[in-house]
Amino acid sequence: LPAAAAGGPAVVAVDLPSGLAADSGAVTGVVLPADVTVTFGTAKPCHLLAPAAPLCGRLVVVDIGTAGELPAPAVTRAEPADVARGWRRPGPGDDKYSRGVVGVVAGGPDYTGAAVLAVQAAVRAGAGMVRYLGPEHPTELVRQRRPEAVVGGGRVQAWVLGPGVSPDDEVQGGRIREALADGRPAVVDAGALAGLPAQLGPLHVLTPHAGELSRLLASLGHDVDRAAVEADPLAAGRVVAEATGATVLVKGSVTTVVSAAGRVATAAAAPAWLGTAGAGDVLAGVLGAALAARADDLAGDPGLAVDVAVAVAVLHGRAATLASAGGPIAALDVADALPAALTSLPGW
Repeated sequence: LPAAAAGGPAVVAVDLPSGLAADSGAVTGVVLPADVTVTFGTAKPCHLLAPAAPLCGRLVVVDIGTAGELPAPAVTRAEPADVARGWRRPGPGDDKYSRGVVGVVAGGPDYTGAAVLAVQAAVRAGAGMVRYLGPEHPTELVRQRRPEAVVGGGRVQAWVLGPGVSPDDEVQGGRIREALADGRPAVVDAGALAGLPAQLGPLHVLTPHAGELSRLLASLGHDVDRAAVEADPLAAGRVVAEATGATVLVKGSVTTVVSAAGRVATAAAAPAWLGTAGAGDVLAGVLGAALAARADDLAGDPGLAVDVAVAVAVLHGRAATLASAGGPIAALDVADALPAALTSLPGW
């Protein structure tokens, strides 16, 4: 236990640490953070949602024979084994098109790195092909880093829209609007979050951090500052999902994915070192590759976008853990660790 290893007392909470609201991620009072929380029957929402979950420490669920009597879960937590089961792996009959083609609209003259990071992540996550659409600079940087990326439009199964795109960039903005209108699965990140169409769909996965989510809420007529979003990211994500019809992935120490239909899934396996510039661009690229690989499944069941998004969050955190080895990381380190993160999944 961390506290005991440091020479202090180990803190064990029974059911949940005092000061947490059991049915949400809210912190309602002064909390003594636990090293271990032991609960019974099943996890409660506070064990799985931010900001409460990190205060619970390691969660131990004790089976008391009530599994058959429990209602459907209000919140689920994705684990590495879930990622292995749901990740589409190529078979003998696959080619680059059936494996998934990702179109990336990212970067601009001021944010060239975002384009490189998103393309690199999509390639390393297993996309059959990546098409990059952007200005000459950073196009030449993308070509240097990933010569297999194809520059220009064409057939795609999913989009990555907005990393490093300035809201004032009319050319990239036009590409984003056109992609959002074509009905294909899309990651909607950073610059693409400004000026969204009135209605989206579950195959549009918005990926805001707390500040971007606050600005999204303001555009929808809700005065919610960043601190309020961080205090209840689930509530903020729900408002946006219900207003837009999109799937919303709220980035943070606990990643929370919310659908307009009411599903909530979380992932919390990332090291704190992942809070670094460019990490979100990598996440967007991985998510684009995963959506493209499962485009046919998503067409039949758009609700699967929640499962794909939360699985990508787990994989992203796992790659960061491998790249970090307990120390600092850069975003490209995370992208380069993706193959090892996949092949080390339990049940891969």
